[in-house]
Amino acid sequence: MNMDIICFGALNVDRLYRVNRIAKAEEESIILDFKESPGGSAANTAVGLARLRVKTGYIGKVARDREGELLLKAFKDEEVSTDGIVISKTGRSGVIMGYVDPNGERALYLDPGVNDLIEFNEINIEYVSNTRFLHLTSFAGKKPFESQKKLVGELSNVEVTLDPGEIYARKGWDKLMPLIRRCFAVFPNENELKLLVGKDYKESSEILIDEGVSIVAVKLGKRGCYVTDGRESHLIKPYKVNIVDSTGAGDAFCAGFLYGLIRNKTLKECGLIGNFVASRCIMKLGARDGLPKLVDLPSSFR
Repeated sequence: MNMDIICFGALNVDRLYRVNRIAKAEEESIILDFKESPGGSAANTAVGLARLRVKTGYIGKVARDREGELLLKAFKDEEVSTDGIVISKTGRSGVIMGYVDPNGERALYLDPGVNDLIEFNEINIEYVSNTRFLHLTSFAGKKPFESQKKLVGELSNVEVTLDPGEIYARKGWDKLMPLIRRCFAVFPNENELKLLVGKDYKESSEILIDEGVSIVAVKLGKRGCYVTDGRESHLIKPYKVNIVDSTGAGDAFCAGFLYGLIRNKTLKECGLIGNFVASRCIMKLGARDGLPKLVDLPSSFR
């Protein structure tokens, strides 16, 4: 079955602890609540897209353990294709431990596990070559990063999008440019863009456009988003909601924006939909519980 989009990124089980505050070195804080749920940046985006009735697939790697089973079941329950996921006979699946304070701010600790062992020769090229979009997010290790770069070099007819995350932004301009130059759209937040390019978000976006990126959508948190294609630019205000947990907000934004691209919406509409999906995500604890279904979107966005 041909896909509208295939996501390729780390698969992690999120263990989220609600705390009274984020503790610094030598400090203590109190755990108020705990929740375990499937996660991973590209995985959250994939679920967000599937809930919007987009045909979505996935490339990633899990181990044969309880966490791997949880990650696979979550995809199957959401009707995300798991045909591109490699199941390792050894090792452990990825885990993130997150600490979220009453303001929705968070601190995350990553145990990548077998995520960092995915190799190019494990990827089913036929599976991904028939999709319209390939959406990439970051891995902690070098091996999957090299696999992503090699994969996009093999796909001439697929539009590539990238949510770099801080991990990839910290790699710097020279290391990330081979990937970025192949991208149709890039979804950094303001800090990632500063790390990568070193300018303010508007000037940095222009530089990415000059390098061949067609669309840059900058996630500005409480200020909304900035979107540009080099011809038109929009600073789009966020939806005002009660913030419970900011975990997954950027992933949700990507899902909404990509939904807009797949449905041939205008640049500004894509930004508005991205903001809307993100606003629903942050109203609940965890990266996925708040993700809306297609019927939840305003009729003008469908």
